[in-house]
Amino acid sequence: MKKIPHTFVIVFSIVVFSAVLTWIIPGGHYVKETVTAPDGTVQEQVVYEKVRIDGHEVMRPKFEFTKNNPQTWQVFAAPFKGFVRQAGIIVFIFLVGGAFWVVNSTNAVNVGIFEFLNFTQKLEKSRFLRFIGVNNIIIVLIMLVFSVFGAVFGMSEETIAFIVILVPLAISMGYDSIVGVSMVFVAAGLGFAGAILNPFTIGIAQGIAGLPLFSGIEYRAFAWVIINIVGIAYILWYANRVRKNPQLSPVYEEDAHWRKITEDSHHAKIDYHTPRTAWVVFLLITIALVLFSVYYPDTTLSFGQKKISAPFIPVLTGLFVVISILSLRKSVHFFILTILMFTILFLIVGVMGYQWYIMEIASLFFAMGLLSGVAYGYSANDIARKFIEGIKDILTAGLVVGLAGGIIIILEDGQILDTILWWMANKMDGMSDVATVGSMYVIQTILNILIPSGSAKAAITMPIMAPFSEYIGLSKQATVMAYQLGDGFTNMITPTSGVLIGVLEVAKIPYVKWVKWIAPLMLILILLGFLLLIPTVTMPLPGF
Repeated sequence: MKKIPHTFVIVFSIVVFSAVLTWIIPGGHYVKETVTAPDGTVQEQVVYEKVRIDGHEVMRPKFEFTKNNPQTWQVFAAPFKGFVRQAGIIVFIFLVGGAFWVVNSTNAVNVGIFEFLNFTQKLEKSRFLRFIGVNNIIIVLIMLVFSVFGAVFGMSEETIAFIVILVPLAISMGYDSIVGVSMVFVAAGLGFAGAILNPFTIGIAQGIAGLPLFSGIEYRAFAWVIINIVGIAYILWYANRVRKNPQLSPVYEEDAHWRKITEDSHHAKIDYHTPRTAWVVFLLITIALVLFSVYYPDTTLSFGQKKISAPFIPVLTGLFVVISILSLRKSVHFFILTILMFTILFLIVGVMGYQWYIMEIASLFFAMGLLSGVAYGYSANDIARKFIEGIKDILTAGLVVGLAGGIIIILEDGQILDTILWWMANKMDGMSDVATVGSMYVIQTILNILIPSGSAKAAITMPIMAPFSEYIGLSKQATVMAYQLGDGFTNMITPTSGVLIGVLEVAKIPYVKWVKWIAPLMLILILLGFLLLIPTVTMPLPGF
């Protein structure tokens, strides 16, 4: 059997290939100027120039060819620069990994999984639910939750934190690690592609295009529904196939790691108890939440242009107190699960109400790990040892993320990234509306492999695509839609995505096996994306 290359080998090979391209592709860049915004901040903006095409004058971003900068020894420096650029995600992975190791060592997650599986067995007594499949309902509901998160606030890096929960759950339900990853990462990816109110993609792209913020939401909501129906149906088909015959899973051998963990947890004798330290932690958290409730009596959650103001933090504080008292009376394990649950709820409030990003989220999970360890009765040294064990277990994920960051470094330092973009944009002249929007979609899809950041790609491509679409009479809303769909799907397969690489390393899934598994789904989704674009240029749609 041919040995599958290690993820490190694959990613570094792409770094080397990118360096080779810098010797072949001419150098170039879009001209930018430094301007001072009204609020005093200094920003870089693309310079526009008048260009005459077919007798018409149109404003286009100014592009200049420059001497390229062939990369040689820089391939060895690229990982260093990649680590620097991806430092936030790498530290996020380490902190979350260490925190969850502390939580997992208390057996709280295992207790939660046991309770959940017992609950599902009770539901199977219903003939109707048994006919539909209780597990099918669970997968659909979990995927819809994460898809909404992806569509509304662009959940991406946050999915890494949930892998260590949903993969063991999937294994316990008779599935494999791919199903566990699909329930969170693929689901968030489907939502990200069908973004309804995502401020990091739709918000930026429409702002650059000069469109009303989140306009055209009706058709995008329809597209989100269709994308989720297709994506979730595929996952259900695969999940039921694997459950009937586990050895059909491409990661059956790799999942021995997770099967051993779940088997050990099944055989482990759990001592249900509540130490005094748990009550101390409860009091400390309650005091802190009460102070936060006084300081933040009302929170405004943003859903695109819609905003909802309510006393979310005081309400969550009250719920935490009630549920914690009930859980502490049962066992410290249930109290730790309560801490985990409210960590996730406060994460949602923080992201949507206070624009939290990976630093704040990592801090939240770090606090969760420390408090869970203290509540269980661990000493400071015990917590430190468990935390380091967690980092060791997840170390490879952080290293691969840093290495993957070197790919973009090579393309940028080689001065060819803008040249690739300029060449693609110029190939669309003279096409029909359907062909043009399809070409934009293909370009955005290809560029997403080179530039996995949605906001960065919007800032680079929309100043080019929006004026071009206006010149040829194509709806700028259709251009935004082409960007949105092209930006979304390939996040689930591109090796330049630090999030994907981090997710796979945490789940112990080799990148090559993941690509082989997800390739058919990618083809289906990419074709679906093109079909969803056709009505944007052939039918009158609200906001288009």
